[in-house]
Amino acid sequence: MEELALDIKIEKTSKSNLDQVDFDNIPFGKIFSDHMFLADYKDGKWQDLRIVPYGEFSMNPALSAIHYGQSIFEGLKAFRNRQNQEEVLIFRPQDNAARLNASAKRMCMPELPENIFMEGLHKLIELDKGWVPNTEGSSLYIRPFMFAADAFLGLKPSDTYTFAIITSPVGIYYSNPVKVKIEKEYSRTCHGGTGYAKVAGNYAASMYPAKLAQAEGYDQLLWTDAAEHKYIEESGTMNVMFQINDTIVTAPTMPEEDTILRSITRLSVLELLSDWGVKVEERKIPVQEIVDATKDGSLKEAFGTGTAVTIAPISHIGNDGELLEIAEVEGEKLSTKIKQHLQGMQMGEVEDNKGWIYRI
Repeated sequence: MEELALDIKIEKTSKSNLDQVDFDNIPFGKIFSDHMFLADYKDGKWQDLRIVPYGEFSMNPALSAIHYGQSIFEGLKAFRNRQNQEEVLIFRPQDNAARLNASAKRMCMPELPENIFMEGLHKLIELDKGWVPNTEGSSLYIRPFMFAADAFLGLKPSDTYTFAIITSPVGIYYSNPVKVKIEKEYSRTCHGGTGYAKVAGNYAASMYPAKLAQAEGYDQLLWTDAAEHKYIEESGTMNVMFQINDTIVTAPTMPEEDTILRSITRLSVLELLSDWGVKVEERKIPVQEIVDATKDGSLKEAFGTGTAVTIAPISHIGNDGELLEIAEVEGEKLSTKIKQHLQGMQMGEVEDNKGWIYRI
């Protein structure tokens, strides 16, 4: 690889916590690697690029991000190469850098140059390579994020920002097929809002209705449009796809629709399906169409796509108090084929003929 050019200062931890981790039992998002990457935006430019020991931030009580919500983030994963244990593979990180900047633009935040994102990520993973698990179903989850850093209670975009990358070894997000409830009372976002951006506030607003659904025995929600609650959009942790007979149906994302997050996993799945000759329709999905297809058996399967879940099969759909079970189909499921292919690429077992894999 070409030599990295940015001046990134590195301060190594005095004591690694790696030997305290049980990689056969990793809870999602609770264990963090030894180091983090930081950069500050002030005086109109990004500066002070550094890797330091993972630790707490010191925050002013008037921090703008706390009061007015200028906070965005990304999620991606690093995998141990099964063919070469010394190599780490990251899935489509440049796309995460681009999506971070799309979110930044919507939230009136400065864009981050791609080379800062990529070189900071590279050096951080290179330093903490030992934290990338090699146990079945595991990976190193990578969380880049940016927040407003002004200490000011006036309502305006901040003049200063902090960008950071932290990492966390994780296991499987959903170990079983998920039960989802079609949400028709609350809304995640609306036309003209921030639905297409990975904004912290989107997730805060989703927690209460998700909690109500979990009390009813569901794992997640299927969000519907805010205007009429007649069309399925996405789930809380993933985009969704439905196989109706021989066609995959999924809701459109930007630029056609601005209410749904443009999942990088979803984009990858759609490209693979095109290569395989599978018929795909990106269009509005009426709730009633999915209910009818479930009842008459034409819904062959439903599944979620996302970084955390990769591919998550859906087993049940709740609608207006009725629990609909998706019938099992004979033979190999399309979602299984997709998952095996994607994970094979991510772990170096399937040839990357797409240029999706970044190697460290």
